[in-house]
Amino acid sequence: MQTTRYPNLRIAALAVLFMASGGCAAQPAPSTPPPVAASPIPPAPPAPPPPGAEPGPLADAAAITTTQGTVSRFLTNPDGDVDGFMTDDGTLVRFPPHMSTQLTSAVRRGDVVQVIGRRDEGGSFAAQRITDTRSGQQVIDEPPMGRAAPLPRAARGEGLSRLSAQGQVAHVTTAPRGEPDGVILSDGTVIKLTPPVAQQFPGLVRTGATVSAQGYGTRNQYGTALQATAFGSPGNLTPLYDRNAQMP
Repeated sequence: MQTTRYPNLRIAALAVLFMASGGCAAQPAPSTPPPVAASPIPPAPPAPPPPGAEPGPLADAAAITTTQGTVSRFLTNPDGDVDGFMTDDGTLVRFPPHMSTQLTSAVRRGDVVQVIGRRDEGGSFAAQRITDTRSGQQVIDEPPMGRAAPLPRAARGEGLSRLSAQGQVAHVTTAPRGEPDGVILSDGTVIKLTPPVAQQFPGLVRTGATVSAQGYGTRNQYGTALQATAFGSPGNLTPLYDRNAQMP
């Protein structure tokens, strides 16, 4: 029975469908539009990277640029570390202070260097690789060796000296977002300010202005730098902090 029953059912079903289609052909067009074919399901978006995942070294390669120039002077921070230099064309090159010893061992004043890195919003050059074209030695920005925590600011400040400086502004330094945070005088002295303090002296924190400062810092063979506690024009210094407040 099963061998003949299902074929008959199939034939009957086909007949019904044939008749229905013929009847539909004789009827006027339906008033409702035919159903729209379903669009294919779009592929799922790629899964986000896991938390803390770092991009590859070339993820933002488009932002990397190269410059070349002659080292005209080294620059220091108030703790006495070399953390930058000026080139003969006025470019300010910055690098982390933990590279200080390595950089001064590989590069000398007057050397021509090639620098690979990024320009920040203030125009300074944040170096990732510095190559001395004379010797071929390279200094690469890498995390400092070891896991020792840096000394607290108060402990590092114990070795600072009270310094004063005066001269003409040759360069205005900036924070990563481009806001002024200090000046470099024509003799290479670095006067560090905080961005809020620098904004209080728009007429002085600019190239060509003559300024004076007092504060705490270091003077060594590579230069002089101080964190200002008083700033202004010669003979007209403005105290920046309360005497009982901790120096930034």
